[in-house]
Amino acid sequence: MTNTGLAELSLLESFRMQCRVIGALLMREVLTRFGRHNIGFMWFFVEPMIFTLGVTFLWNIMGGHGGHDITITAFVLTGYSTILLWRNMPGRCVLALPPNYSLMFHRQVKPIDVYIARLILEGLGATTSFVMLCILFYAMGLVPLPQDHLKMWAAWFLLAWYAASLSLLVGALSERSEVIEKIWHPLMYLLVPLSGSFFMVESLPPAFRDIVLFNPTVNCTEMFRAGYFGPGHEWYYSVGYVVVFNMVLMFLGLAQVRYVTRNLVLAE
Repeated sequence: MTNTGLAELSLLESFRMQCRVIGALLMREVLTRFGRHNIGFMWFFVEPMIFTLGVTFLWNIMGGHGGHDITITAFVLTGYSTILLWRNMPGRCVLALPPNYSLMFHRQVKPIDVYIARLILEGLGATTSFVMLCILFYAMGLVPLPQDHLKMWAAWFLLAWYAASLSLLVGALSERSEVIEKIWHPLMYLLVPLSGSFFMVESLPPAFRDIVLFNPTVNCTEMFRAGYFGPGHEWYYSVGYVVVFNMVLMFLGLAQVRYVTRNLVLAE
């Protein structure tokens, strides 16, 4: 076999090994967080469903409105589900490494594996929660079916990409400074009203539209709702802007993870 063939085989085996490592870390995370009792691993999507149901109930009680032909239930479903995706993923990566330091004595386990396992769990939880609530609310006649699945799920992917990139950056920085942990959670709550989840850009004064669209979550939420509700509203978003923003953020996040791997984790 040629050297090229050996290199390809080595790369393939390494990829398979890292997949097994991430799978084991994922199972460990599920058992650690949710245990084996009651409904066990199902909590990973039932928990975000409870949050969304609670917010939906409160908004209906307070007499909120989604705007025009959008019901409050559909408005909150498409808004709060996106919040759970980008909010929970970074939160789970803050100081994620210390509980797993003992595992990193194994050469195959890297910090990036810990982050990926947690990101997969949070991403699957938010996605499953949204799908289950869509089915439930549609069966109850509270929401319509999505109009453009491709656009809706493309927006969901872009938002998940943004959340994963932000998670790597925040998670790695939290290993370098305790200040990150202290300021991230308050900052997260301040970002929620600006995320576009509880307003539509078309309802804002024209002078503010260009400002809020600098926030990638606003673009993703607008695109997500454009796919869900279809035409009938004026949707504001830029796919190109979000892609470039995510690429830069991912580069910064991976650079910080590499720094942590070389200078902090390996020294433990």
